[in-house]
Amino acid sequence: MLVVGAILLLFAFITTPFTITGADYLGQAILPYNLSFQNTTVGGLSGITYDPSKKVYYAVSDDRSEKSPARFYTLKIDLSESFKNGDVTPIGVTSLLNEQGKPFARGSIDAEAIAWTQRGSVFIASEGDASLEIPPAIQEFAVESGQELRILPIPNKFLPGQNRGTRNNLAFESMTVTPNQRYLFTATENALIQDGPAASSNISTPCRILQYNLLTNQPEKEFLYQTEPVKSFGDFTQRFTTGLSDLLAIDNQGHFLSLERSFTGLGFRIAIFEVSLADADDIANIDTLSLSNLSNIKAVHKKLVLELKTLEMRPDNIEGLTFGSVLPDGQQSLILIADNNFLRLQRTQILAFRLIRQRRIFSLLRQFIPFPLD
Repeated sequence: MLVVGAILLLFAFITTPFTITGADYLGQAILPYNLSFQNTTVGGLSGITYDPSKKVYYAVSDDRSEKSPARFYTLKIDLSESFKNGDVTPIGVTSLLNEQGKPFARGSIDAEAIAWTQRGSVFIASEGDASLEIPPAIQEFAVESGQELRILPIPNKFLPGQNRGTRNNLAFESMTVTPNQRYLFTATENALIQDGPAASSNISTPCRILQYNLLTNQPEKEFLYQTEPVKSFGDFTQRFTTGLSDLLAIDNQGHFLSLERSFTGLGFRIAIFEVSLADADDIANIDTLSLSNLSNIKAVHKKLVLELKTLEMRPDNIEGLTFGSVLPDGQQSLILIADNNFLRLQRTQILAFRLIRQRRIFSLLRQFIPFPLD
């Protein structure tokens, strides 16, 4: 029996994915304001993803085809030494083309998130424009040409309408594909109108994480994600906002990193959580999250990994995150990117971190064994 137990423990050690317990800050790089690249203005970078086959990053701009056609940039990011200005270089730009092979019309798309696939494509999430009843969208584009390849259907409860659907500018801000390429996840930045209030000072908001099966192209499940309540400090601009800005799949077992971004009146609060779907309820069949049923729904589990206010740097409007290249010491990197909103007072800021990881079995055993395991 001891031999069998040892074998099972070894198998669990080998197959159990990692949990992320923290991150070491490596540095930042800031792209110049109004940087011109191939007849476009680099800015509004709202999402980022890593292509390990080419060792490059793709960063999507949320320019609504106003300054230039809707697009994503190919970036080269050098993490070989200390990370600083000059270590991020745009090396390509790709215009997004609709199913007719033409650039998207002005105001018709609001690209906010991007996720690379092994098919040589990227999925891009658009928030749409609820004020104009333009629905949110999830579309796949070829990396090389920018041509639209497929559109995933959006459940009716998310479509903007009379007293329901996504709120304007608070729709699909996040996007990730699992490592096995079977599932895509996105989430609302704030609650659907019928689900509850948008976030406000000291008030959290119930977001929905939406799971797609990429083999069937259909939405399958939904999960409740509660943002953290954040206090506003002297928001004289009346622009306090907080919400779920991005998701990043850690493994194929329902673990993610989530990025919550808040503007408090005294700058930005950026927090990264590890999220688990393990015990969360599927709420796909619940059209409205009333106060009565919210109390009976198991939300996703969250564990704080990193809060940027603890670092000796000033984070800007961080909206995207991705795993990056493996660092020279063999550890996994994490890259964050800020949307400067094409404003001089904000920055296109890229942050780099070294992840601190531990096998989940160690985290489990720590609950029972009172001595170091690693």
